[in-house]
Amino acid sequence: MISKKNENYNSGKSSYIGLKFWIGISMCVVVSSLVYIFGFIGLNGFKEISYEFLTQKPKGSPIGTDGGIYPAIIGSLYFMAIALLIGTLSSFAVAVDLVFYSKSVFKNRTIKMIISTMAGIPSIILGLFGYSFLVVSMKFGISVLTGGLVLGIMIFPYMTVRFERCFLEVDKSVIYASYTLGINKFYTIMNLVIPICYREIFSIMSLAGCFAMGATAPILFTGGVLYASKIKDVFSPAMALPLHLYMLIGEGVSIEKAYGTALVLILVLVIFNLLALGLRWKGSEY
Repeated sequence: MISKKNENYNSGKSSYIGLKFWIGISMCVVVSSLVYIFGFIGLNGFKEISYEFLTQKPKGSPIGTDGGIYPAIIGSLYFMAIALLIGTLSSFAVAVDLVFYSKSVFKNRTIKMIISTMAGIPSIILGLFGYSFLVVSMKFGISVLTGGLVLGIMIFPYMTVRFERCFLEVDKSVIYASYTLGINKFYTIMNLVIPICYREIFSIMSLAGCFAMGATAPILFTGGVLYASKIKDVFSPAMALPLHLYMLIGEGVSIEKAYGTALVLILVLVIFNLLALGLRWKGSEY
């Protein structure tokens, strides 16, 4: 009996050591890959970064061989802002309904199935839907608004799942205590749940904004163009960093400018990711 226990113990210990070894190897591969990608893009793109590159319009023939990427930076921020507005309003409402209002198991399962299905739709299909429905059928035209709407649809499943999880993690005793005092659900959500979750909410929005800013296919047919000197309003098309990068590489315009554009895009995404991480860390202190 004792020898059998020793065998089980040694077997469990060996499995634990093997698991730790596999985790260590996996972490090394992931971290080294990330460092290599960032280092490769950084080394090749840093020499292109300058004040003129960040503040001027694309120039040259073909367009993009000279000048900068300022319109693409501003256009990406416009697309992200509209996507966040659409995605946040819709996903927040759905998450609140799922957690606090809906009592039907069938309804909840149906909504979650729809959300899961939407999350699996390829981004190029969303771009085709945006073009055929919003641009052609609804006459919205190729514009920042149309592209932002499609990006909002793209980030909707991610934000809904994260919002729902955020609300479920709120201490139930606090919510029930509010109900016991006769406070209605709407007031409880607005004045109790949101103040508790607001850091996580902004963190989710920041990460979703990164997701939207880095997408190319959804705006390829709906709002992005190869060149636009400035954005007149949300009903006009605009440049975007990922689309500009696609044009520089796909058309063989300038691989050097492509590296610089890629580095700027990565830096913007890193800034937003660090913002989201900082909000989560700050929220965990409370």
